[in-house]
Amino acid sequence: MLKSLFSSSVRADVLSLLLNSPDEKFYIREIAKLLRKNPSGVKRELDNLEQMGIVFSEKVANLKYFQADKNSPLFSELKDLIAKSLGLPGAIKALLRASGAKAAFIYGPYAEGEDVNTVDLVIIGALPSVMKELKSLEKKFGYKISCMLIEEDEYKLKRKKKDATLKRLISGKRISLIGRV
Repeated sequence: MLKSLFSSSVRADVLSLLLNSPDEKFYIREIAKLLRKNPSGVKRELDNLEQMGIVFSEKVANLKYFQADKNSPLFSELKDLIAKSLGLPGAIKALLRASGAKAAFIYGPYAEGEDVNTVDLVIIGALPSVMKELKSLEKKFGYKISCMLIEEDEYKLKRKKKDATLKRLISGKRISLIGRV
């Protein structure tokens, strides 16, 4: 079962997205766009995961939506396994992919490799509801996440005006999570 479970990177990415957003439903093309993967590969992996009982689907009009099956006996173990294998940056990245964020990066001492207990994070274009989910990652990984949310329009304006604070954040060492800054 484990061999078939982690047989492809597409499957690992799909699992990561669905297990980190268990209350959300996604259709195939939406998942493919979020993960930047081929829709046919995503569909194949979703069908395999559905056969294993890890996800379930629901057809609404002409779209088939997929969601993690929280009642699956493997749900919590898989979620923990994926979180551990991704580490904190990977877990944040998976969470942000589902949030609709345009770009995000970690900066500061954590990005520079220092042993600190606070992670400084910039998220561009995400909904404020992402903050609640970041709190659960804080508990899981034992780090304080200091997050700066910037609307996409505000970010573009600050970049155009060569905002000193933004320039300092971008020019320093950082860990890119999603998008281009």
